[in-house]
Amino acid sequence: MILIILASIALADPRLVLREDSLDLWVLLDRSDSTEDLVDQRLPEWERLLEKSKPSRRDRLIIHDYAAEIVEHGKDGSTFTGSRKLTKTGLALAHVAALAEEDRPARVLLFTDGFSTEPLIEAAAQLETRGIPVDFRLIRDETLDDFRISRIDLPERVQAGEPYLFSVTVRGSLDGKVPLVVRRGGQKLTETTVDLVNGVGRAEFTDRIPVSGSFKYEAEVIPETDAHPGNNRATRWIEIAGGPRVLLVTNYADDPVAKVLSSLDFTVDVESESQNLQPGRLSGARAVIFNNVPAHEVSQDFMDALDFFVREQAGGFLMVGGKHSFGSGGYFQSSIDPLLPISMELKTEHRKLAVALAIVLDRSGSMSVNVNAGGKNVTKMDLANTGSAEAINLLGPMDRISVLAVDSAPHDIVRMTQIRNDKKKIIDRVLKIQSQGGGIYVYEGLKAAWDQLKGVNVGTRHIILFSDAADSEQPGDYKRLMAEMKKEGATVSVIGLGTKADSDAKLLEDIAKRGDGRIFFTDRPVDIPKIFAQETVTIARSAFVEEPVGAQATGRWAEVSPKLLDWLPQAGGYNLSYAREDATTSLVTTDEYVAPLVAHARRGLGRTAAVSFPLGGEFSDPAREWAGYADFVQTMTRWLMGLDLPPGIGLRHKLDGTRLNLDLLYDPEMWAETLSTTPPRLRILESQTGSNPYDVPWKRIEPGHFAVSRDLDEGSVIRGAIQVGSHALAFGPITVGSSIEWAFEPERLTELRTISAQTGGRELLDLGDAWMRPPYEHEVSLRLWLALALLILTIAEALMTRTGWKLPLPGLPRFERSQKVEKAKQAKPTKETPKPVAEPEPKQPSSPPAEQTERRSRYQRAKDRK
Repeated sequence: MILIILASIALADPRLVLREDSLDLWVLLDRSDSTEDLVDQRLPEWERLLEKSKPSRRDRLIIHDYAAEIVEHGKDGSTFTGSRKLTKTGLALAHVAALAEEDRPARVLLFTDGFSTEPLIEAAAQLETRGIPVDFRLIRDETLDDFRISRIDLPERVQAGEPYLFSVTVRGSLDGKVPLVVRRGGQKLTETTVDLVNGVGRAEFTDRIPVSGSFKYEAEVIPETDAHPGNNRATRWIEIAGGPRVLLVTNYADDPVAKVLSSLDFTVDVESESQNLQPGRLSGARAVIFNNVPAHEVSQDFMDALDFFVREQAGGFLMVGGKHSFGSGGYFQSSIDPLLPISMELKTEHRKLAVALAIVLDRSGSMSVNVNAGGKNVTKMDLANTGSAEAINLLGPMDRISVLAVDSAPHDIVRMTQIRNDKKKIIDRVLKIQSQGGGIYVYEGLKAAWDQLKGVNVGTRHIILFSDAADSEQPGDYKRLMAEMKKEGATVSVIGLGTKADSDAKLLEDIAKRGDGRIFFTDRPVDIPKIFAQETVTIARSAFVEEPVGAQATGRWAEVSPKLLDWLPQAGGYNLSYAREDATTSLVTTDEYVAPLVAHARRGLGRTAAVSFPLGGEFSDPAREWAGYADFVQTMTRWLMGLDLPPGIGLRHKLDGTRLNLDLLYDPEMWAETLSTTPPRLRILESQTGSNPYDVPWKRIEPGHFAVSRDLDEGSVIRGAIQVGSHALAFGPITVGSSIEWAFEPERLTELRTISAQTGGRELLDLGDAWMRPPYEHEVSLRLWLALALLILTIAEALMTRTGWKLPLPGLPRFERSQKVEKAKQAKPTKETPKPVAEPEPKQPSSPPAEQTERRSRYQRAKDRK
């Protein structure tokens, strides 16, 4: 019976309610840029007051530093070394909710300026569920001379050509007029003043953009005095929507491709200033066409963006032939190279002219700076050496090479020599060049290179000058030198380490222009070897065949269109290339090379094509006279644009501080079956150098609704695609402004006060009150103890049953207890109890006489004792 009672009680899971008389105080120190050194100045005093007011030794003080990340506060007094560009208060609070012990009461004490760069509501809900109050203490006083861009109010999306209104809100500690500059796409749009009244001013503007894409607006205030210049600038993007469109990048003033597509009702966005191209122009585009545009005129950011556009956003890309296209245009080993269905590097056996190349390398002091390249710490000089080695490796035995290292004077590393079979020996010498300090004397380096080149009688003579765009000294009489070289048929290209805004960039640009060469700028040293390779292929391992060539169909055009095409009989010229293994070739040359003239391939969700003969400009007459020209251009373009997205599905996105919220909305009746077999896939690419696309998991909210939130880094630009089967919903660019840390939005401070009250916390003015115990009751389950008692009793009962041992009755001596038991057995039954019928005793076998005598004697002795 006892066992049954214990088992029943254990199943009911009884609990004992206890009150814990201790506290874990989690102190979170805001170490972001906007708090400056206020924490370091006051932390010793805060720690002393908190330790002094601690009520019990059982109480614990736990301190963490946070900004863009959260780390445990160094007990040795070491300073915070993490990123300070953001204030991720929500992350810090969520960290406490995850680590706080379940069986101990806890409080959070925030030392912050109150301006988080992310929402706090989710972390506050976690703490409220745990019963952990959030107290806060503001560590910044009102700034008397701070002016800032509070926000740019801009519609997320408008139609192409539609006028729209946008405004800029400026806040400041003093009333008055503040200068304001607004830019779009890096170009100044307007300059005005904003009148601040009660600390707030607002300026409104109207704008209209006739072409589709995404465009960046930037607003900047320029006050005379300002305590925090970091919050003077803000950025926002707007998407200009239109129908499915084709982005045509061309240098032709009257491009025939644009004419054909426009006449067939394609929406064509023509860009003739290719150097102004930015990734935002890809928004809303379904296909991109490069029509004889050299690589050095296209921004690196745009070329990098094309890979994601094609593979992840299901876009199309076409490169059209010409003297400035494919390998001749410098696209070898570029970001576009892997997308194309053809290989651009000319095979050694197909080269007919030798090249004499002189490489002039800057080895000044700036080249000794260390940079990270693929996880390795190397110098800029190492990368320049590697680039030179790449260039030499692309030359053949018949070519000639010279390498000079220049600081205040030129130094011969390799004098002009034919490569023959000495390529490895030459490369080993080049890889040993070291930075020697000083600056680079540009004129001296170019003159020494020309002195070695002008005595060489080969088909192509070329100089590659590598120099720091911010430290190129002593140009000397370079204009006369360039004129002499140009007259002799030599060319000069320049690789500038830096940007066009650097102090000596104009000099380097002019040298390349006067030398009939190309100019490259890069502020990413890891790109240096790739640029050397592109330039070498352009002058040594690429070919544009200028003679007309016959064309022959392969019969594989049906993969693009079931409609047969009457192909052109010949092309006026073409870029010599080779089809890749995964490419489909529809048209080839009839010469000895049997080179591809039309080829296409699939890349990820997207499609790419190469038309190796010109469709416009020089050498394009046979193509433009072809009767099937328009049909070919529009059919290829339609194939590149892919399939239309079926109706019933859409995307909504919103940026809240640094948090991006995405919602995928769809009609369950139309899409439920498709999404159950192939769930939507979210792919995101961030703007950081070397970053790769990555997947982000969805959260299913309800039928017809998927959602996801993602925290972004300050200043990062992201582009994404939601892939549904063979379709993609593209979005972006989306960016977090570069001054989000300094925004000081009043709404953020209001949110902090709200979540503090929600969790039972308060603004703490007196640190002596920091250890207030929150209402905390801790339940202890008794099930384990009951189970243990049940086990002990079960074992005891089993032992009693097996041994026959019985529990003694309390209160009687052993002999008296046995007598009582015996009498109880022999007691007559009461009248109410029926007398049992005696059964006849079984007949016992007779015992021997001796045993019977002994039994009677024992019986008699017992009777006498009684």
